[in-house]
Amino acid sequence: MRQILENRWFLLTVIALTWGSSFILIKKSLVVFTPYEIGAVRVGVAGLLMSAAGIPALLKMPKRTLFWVVVAGFFGNFFPLYLFPMAQTQVSSSLAGMPDSLVPVFVLAFGFLFFGERSRLSQIAGAVIGLLGAGSLIYFSESGGQGSQIGYALLIVLAAMSYGINALLIKEKVSGLSSIKLTAAVFTVWMIPSFVILYFTGFVQRFEATPEAVEALGYLGFLTVFGTAIAMLLYYKLIQNTTPVFASTVSYLLPIIAVLWGVADGEQFTIWYVVSGLMILAGIYLIQDEKPDNRPPKSYRPVGSRTVKTA
Repeated sequence: MRQILENRWFLLTVIALTWGSSFILIKKSLVVFTPYEIGAVRVGVAGLLMSAAGIPALLKMPKRTLFWVVVAGFFGNFFPLYLFPMAQTQVSSSLAGMPDSLVPVFVLAFGFLFFGERSRLSQIAGAVIGLLGAGSLIYFSESGGQGSQIGYALLIVLAAMSYGINALLIKEKVSGLSSIKLTAAVFTVWMIPSFVILYFTGFVQRFEATPEAVEALGYLGFLTVFGTAIAMLLYYKLIQNTTPVFASTVSYLLPIIAVLWGVADGEQFTIWYVVSGLMILAGIYLIQDEKPDNRPPKSYRPVGSRTVKTA
């Protein structure tokens, strides 16, 4: 079992299935709940479930490490989880999963701009091919569905940028933390503001146990446990075991899963979905980084009042 959890392709597949299914679950949850309620419940409840491990990890964490954990958590565990339901108030679940495939492009761009990381020509080509595949999915899905909602689709592009920054911060700044401690810590930190937001939405005061509300709550509960807490834990593990570029290629698979759920929910399917999907898979093949990262992970230990970084 341990060997399976260390296999990058297994992790990539599981994350793609859970996150790719998140869009249809958000759609079902929006029938009853607001975008702010959905985001707050996902972060708040995930933090509550993981606080037993998160609180001790935070208390033992050096201040510098804690700073980067908070920043990484904002970009990867807090901000995007509000953007997706906001966008899906106006765009379909299929379309919502498509701009998310921009994450590897932002990882390559931000990695070069902020960390001086250089990409191979094949990785750049893979990013472009995968982006074209995602773009074609957007184009052909809109031809038979809702009208263009560019402004709301841009919210998902913003979320993709946020995930790109998060992936780089996890690898460059807090790679010394185990994936369990890291996931528990970031959700525990951002649990508090999420519950504050949830209180001001009137979620508890307004909730009525109607059949429709209970069904939506079931979708939201599944989304919170599997699509948020567990999937994020596996994603951080994938980043630490491989590279931010490879881990971010999971976003190329999300449109495929999102479209399949959309078809199951009654949305139109065309042969162009297959063509676009093959382009996305070709992008993943090219963008994967087969060069092992032999650098030892960074760790931090406090010495007196100072924090010393050790290799």
